[in-house]
Amino acid sequence: MGQRLTIDRHQTERGTIVVLTMVDGENRWNTTFTRAFDAALDEVEATEGPAVLVTTSADEKFFSNGLDLEWVTGTREGSSSDDDGGDRAAFGPEAMALFARLLTLAMPTVCAVNGHCFGAGLMIALCHDIRLMRVDRGYLCANELELGFAIPEPELALFEHKIPRPAFHQTVVLARRWTGPDALTAGIVQQVAPLPELMPKAMAAAEDLLRVARNREITAWTKERLYGSNATLNRSHGPAHLLRHPENYASGPGHIPAAPPS
Repeated sequence: MGQRLTIDRHQTERGTIVVLTMVDGENRWNTTFTRAFDAALDEVEATEGPAVLVTTSADEKFFSNGLDLEWVTGTREGSSSDDDGGDRAAFGPEAMALFARLLTLAMPTVCAVNGHCFGAGLMIALCHDIRLMRVDRGYLCANELELGFAIPEPELALFEHKIPRPAFHQTVVLARRWTGPDALTAGIVQQVAPLPELMPKAMAAAEDLLRVARNREITAWTKERLYGSNATLNRSHGPAHLLRHPENYASGPGHIPAAPPS
């Protein structure tokens, strides 16, 4: 198969906006596509200075149509374990690791959902910090139950963090298909726009986020505390307890030090 992703850099006075465009048709997920996306993130992270990532698709109908089902089930005509989808056994761990990498990427991230966004496509969209969606066409949907698959616990955890309740329940239990306006009302996406305005609005959002993109170490630390090991949001104690005992918890790089004793 040919090229799967392209990367374009847009330099502004405040920093760099890196646009990662999926160009593999329906952008279905298999091991080869996962590795191509991971390599693209290497290039994104190699940028210097303040930077924001914007992810979108070249296909006006599909942002990402989810898992490459014919490949993973071996039903594609002439397919084998070594076909263009790559090693089937490696897919699960490598895809989950990629989603975690994007979720904790050390820069702000924006996703411009320009078409249907199903399954693994919804996962990659939710791994971004901000989501914009086409207003007139396309659905967001976790359709695993319709396909006869259980949603793995790591995916459920991602959805719980990124989708407000009760939209979370409707998404993972009822496989609801969210239109742009409904997803906006539910809080799954932050903006909607007609297709011609979607990327300009995504670029404007990225330009605004450059104001918090100067220190990647702090961005990475904050995301790890939200989504990584022993994450703050997953602790057994509530935030009031943490606030009462700040000496027991990490402050992170660049924190405001406590006032010296008078």
